[in-house]
Amino acid sequence: MILTLIIIFFIGYLAIAFEHPLRIDKSALALLLGMTLWIVYALNCDSLANPDLVKAYVAENGHAMQHLSWHEQCMQYILNVDIVESLGEIAQTLLFLIGAMTIVELIDVHGGFTVITDKINTRNKRLFMWVICGITFILSAILDNMTTTIVMVMLLRKLVADKNERWIYAAMIVIAANTGGAWSPIGDVTTILLWVKGNVTATALIKFVLLPSVVAMIIPLIFASKMVKGELSAPMQNTKVVEAISLREKRLIFFLGVGGLIFVPVFKSLTHLPPFIGILLVLGVLWTFTEMMYNGKMLERSREHRLPKVIARIDMPSILFFLGILMAVSVLQSTGILKMTAEYLDDSIHNVYIINILLGALSSVVDNVPLVAGVIGMYPVEMHPDVTGYAANFVIDGAFWEFLSYCAGVGGSLLIIGSAAGVIAMGLERINFGWYLKRFSLLALAGYLAGAGVYILEVYLFK
Repeated sequence: MILTLIIIFFIGYLAIAFEHPLRIDKSALALLLGMTLWIVYALNCDSLANPDLVKAYVAENGHAMQHLSWHEQCMQYILNVDIVESLGEIAQTLLFLIGAMTIVELIDVHGGFTVITDKINTRNKRLFMWVICGITFILSAILDNMTTTIVMVMLLRKLVADKNERWIYAAMIVIAANTGGAWSPIGDVTTILLWVKGNVTATALIKFVLLPSVVAMIIPLIFASKMVKGELSAPMQNTKVVEAISLREKRLIFFLGVGGLIFVPVFKSLTHLPPFIGILLVLGVLWTFTEMMYNGKMLERSREHRLPKVIARIDMPSILFFLGILMAVSVLQSTGILKMTAEYLDDSIHNVYIINILLGALSSVVDNVPLVAGVIGMYPVEMHPDVTGYAANFVIDGAFWEFLSYCAGVGGSLLIIGSAAGVIAMGLERINFGWYLKRFSLLALAGYLAGAGVYILEVYLFK
């Protein structure tokens, strides 16, 4: 039955990768995959469940379970341990994502991002590319890559009339968003997964992954900036998302929301509580502020953007996609498939840097969220910080986890379909797959490999 689970997983994985030709939403496919794997696991629990763990569970629950058949004992273990523990871990990640996405939507719908975009006054096209990529790099470390890409592409539409030039800017925004999200604990879903599960800490991630990420952006940026010349044809135009909101209130919402997102890693370090508690605390503060703000205004209900209205803008299909994928991966972890895969990679390659570089390249073809979730399940965190040799790469803040964050995030830029940022830019600007492959894939690869070299050098010098 192990082979059956593997086949089902790869069929589902391929279906998700080819969601556009199939014309079926990947969230539906992920849910179908995750639930199918749990059904197969439960129906065949006699042979798939870990016998040692089942026996230990039965022993802990005394005589009440001794009279049950082996199948019933395995089923009780799956119902009361495997599913409960899996949902507990997954719920933390999903609650964090829901909180972060709601905060971003509140800022966006109130025009908070104009605090940044209105400050861009340069007309020089090459300088504008450096400025917009720098802003994207920083924003994507705080917001999610998808939201950052949407904000920046919308800005491009105000300033760059020529479609071909706009594609060049949009392609660099994709690279900047992916590199910016790789070094922050809240910058990308993959880094959120690593951080929430305790594989990395915020301090170490920033310390060792920031410089490689900067290099991975700057190298393609140097060449891409030579593709444009002259000055922008139109001046910047301000946008008012909510007419009744003053500039002061926009700034307050922006700084409360973004400041709160930055505060979450500090909150986790100070309290040692899960990050989802910090993000929901920030959401509660921002929600209260917007309620008080609207209570002081005499507005029609239709012109207000209170949280119950804003939360309808949340991308719930994406949340369900993560749920389905993480549930699927938990089956592979519970049945020992991921452990066997890790042992095979260790025996055949036995080099964490090569393994991660290959995983990063793979993330440009398949979604990096299930990829990273699967890898986390493959390699348990080594809890003894004084271990030496190969195992030292898998301690908290070990080289394997930090480098995985870099490779999975930056590697998605190798193809336009390799990341959420790329897919969003492709959809908004109708960028051709072949055009990106021809003009930017090699540039992204050069930056990816250069940044990887910088990280390896950092480990050699400082770890």
